[in-house]
Amino acid sequence: MIGFYDYTVILTYISMISATTGIMLCLNDIGHPYLGMFFLMLCGLCDAFDGKVARTKKSRTEQMKKFGIQIDSLSDLAAFGILPACIGIAMLRSSIEYLTFPDFRFLHLADKSTIIKIVLTIIAVLYALAAMVRLAYFNVLEEERQETETGVRKTYTGLPVTSSALVFPTILLIHIFCSADLTILYFIFLAIVGSLFVSDIQVKKPTTKNILIMISIGLIEAIALAFVFIVMKK
Repeated sequence: MIGFYDYTVILTYISMISATTGIMLCLNDIGHPYLGMFFLMLCGLCDAFDGKVARTKKSRTEQMKKFGIQIDSLSDLAAFGILPACIGIAMLRSSIEYLTFPDFRFLHLADKSTIIKIVLTIIAVLYALAAMVRLAYFNVLEEERQETETGVRKTYTGLPVTSSALVFPTILLIHIFCSADLTILYFIFLAIVGSLFVSDIQVKKPTTKNILIMISIGLIEAIALAFVFIVMKK
């Protein structure tokens, strides 16, 4: 059987499974953007540690290292490129009807014009394209860097795609606690974040402390949404 299946790649495989599950849930029937968001945050959690776990194995061959780089990018494209776009499409297909918070339910959304739906769909598609370009460009630069440098990189060119695991859950959380349709806002951020993916801005690589802070924020968001949907809805 081709491929590698040791502990160094398990988090990347989990991330891919999580991303695929989230995509399917978002595109199923009426769409479930908030369930998709949970899987997006799980992908972010896996990505935060997959590199560190892989580097603990000192006996990795060059083939194993290159394989890890390839599957990491492919998984990131699904998790942080396709899944956020699908969450947006799910929001476009469904809406929330509020009575008194937290008494709400999902409804099919039919009040947006066809032109608006087409424009927003194009934004989602271009966002996914930008994520792919960002990942491919990073791979090229990283391969060149490793030929001349040792150790890990200090900065990134362009916004890392993993940032979507914090940006979009925040918008969805606001959407739950705000009795207004924030679908348009979500797509505006898709356009902004997608543009930053392919920009030439320099972003400092987060330290372990920064990563732990971002994970804590993600956990707080996940707990808040779980509380709304599981506890308060009962």
